[in-house]
Amino acid sequence: QVQLVESGGGLVQAGGSLRLSCAASGRTSSLYTMGWFRQAPGKERDFVAAISLRGGNLDYADSVKGRFTISRDNAKNTVYLQMNSLKPEDTAVYYCAAEVDSSYIPRSPLSYDYWGQGSQVTVSS
Repeated sequence: QVQLVESGGGLVQAGGSLRLSCAASGRTSSLYTMGWFRQAPGKERDFVAAISLRGGNLDYADSVKGRFTISRDNAKNTVYLQMNSLKPEDTAVYYCAAEVDSSYIPRSPLSYDYWGQGSQVTVSS
């Protein structure tokens, strides 16, 4: 019903910036909260940031607060993650996710209904 396609990952030096994009297609009118998660090798998938349907509610993990910014353009069915002041510990596969009919912003990946394919972000020291 819904497909999420990510782009914008790559290799960047510490202190640099990247912007990830996640374009949704299909029955996009059913999507409410959009979020970003990341997973490093051998570790669990961790919450990064999320945004409500109209962008009025935002949530960030403490590890990225002040450095990352989540935004969405509903006319383009796209959510973005602007990543500034990147650190080597930010290296991970980043996944965008979408939740249907949510009334709050969850942090658990189990609460999300659709997932992108993942995009590798590597930050060199």
